Amino acid sequence: MLEAVLPFPHIDPVLLHIWGPIAIRWYALAYIAGLALGWWMILRMLHTPSLWTNPPFNGRPPATDDDVGDLFVWATLGVIIGGRIGWVLLYGIILCSVSPDGGFCQGGAGLPMDFLYHPIRIVAAWDGGMSFHGGALGVIAAIVLFARRRKLALLQIGDLVCAVQPIGQFFGRIANFINGELWGKPSDVPWAMVFPQAPGHMPRHPSQLYEAALEGILLFAILQIGIRVFRWQDRPGLTSGVFLIGYAVLRYFVEFFREPDAPFLAGVSMGQALSILFLIGGGVVLWVALRAPRAQTAA
Repeated sequence: MLEAVLPFPHIDPVLLHIWGPIAIRWYALAYIAGLALGWWMILRMLHTPSLWTNPPFNGRPPATDDDVGDLFVWATLGVIIGGRIGWVLLYGIILCSVSPDGGFCQGGAGLPMDFLYHPIRIVAAWDGGMSFHGGALGVIAAIVLFARRRKLALLQIGDLVCAVQPIGQFFGRIANFINGELWGKPSDVPWAMVFPQAPGHMPRHPSQLYEAALEGILLFAILQIGIRVFRWQDRPGLTSGVFLIGYAVLRYFVEFFREPDAPFLAGVSMGQALSILFLIGGGVVLWVALRAPRAQTAA
């Protein structure tokens, strides 16, 4: 057996036990930190006048502080509801159906039929089980509904959210690492680790950290440079398109080192198949952004 060079840091997934089943978990704190810092970052952007001097803004930011506060309530509901529904459908039903013995089933053996016998498991997100792609679709739906309700420009609001989303991605993957879940494939790289819950007790890629670095730090830096240096915000939808494409490419790449999903189609994992759909969607958004004529500064 290969020996891991780096020991896995055994951190209790529960930060604080309050009473009985009530506890504060690192995973919940990751969601809170991602949303709170994302909210703060958008407010910082809105309060930076130089970002909104050119058309189509002409000195007026695309949203107010109150808009952003209300938007994050909608986005929070979208990410929780969408993330859970996505996990139940994609992983709890589809993957568990093709792997009834629990080999690839993230929810363990017994699913999906256990959803019928114990319906509480459908909503039991506190036991684990959230899908990024489902959460992303939930947030997209929330943005669309919110923009229509407030009569705000959809692409401009979407760009704001996409510009800060990698913050949440970073904290979420760090929480996955603390929980010892979504581990990578067996490897002999010097930084491989033995995850206690992984089968075989073999050293594996810490793929959660790869995602935190690529889909979190790297993607955030790309988007912020694009906005602050290349002024992507002047073409509404450009930031959103780059985010969707960037996430899809990086997630597809990391899937080569990550092992929880069963082969979905011709050796393509569920995560890779969904990333292809996000890549197509990002291409459409990018085409819309670049197709629109750039607004000209008034003489």
